[in-house]
Amino acid sequence: MSATKLRDHLVNALEDGKGQDILALEVSKLTPITDYMLLVSGTSNRHVKALVDRAVEAAKQFGEAPRGVEGRETYEWVLLDVGDVIVHVMQKDAREFYDLERLWSELPADNESTL
Repeated sequence: MSATKLRDHLVNALEDGKGQDILALEVSKLTPITDYMLLVSGTSNRHVKALVDRAVEAAKQFGEAPRGVEGRETYEWVLLDVGDVIVHVMQKDAREFYDLERLWSELPADNESTL
């Protein structure tokens, strides 16, 4: 199964759960750990929990058991590792504070680092 199809399947599940500001970043040229990162905002810790539960179920339906889920203690920022896709489900304040969009957009496109 392709990473692109998994990404699209997870995006659809998050859209169905009323996830806000869904962003799919293609990061395969920036890191060897995954092909895509999905960022999505939830309106509250309950909404974040519901989005995470929906994404976990969607991954299982796709045949990809999540490798790990971190952040369920507070549901401010939950990271879901589905291998080729990593999903960050965040409350708005956490997403603005950590600003992952900016972090990943500023990395060089090649794998050479300049120290």
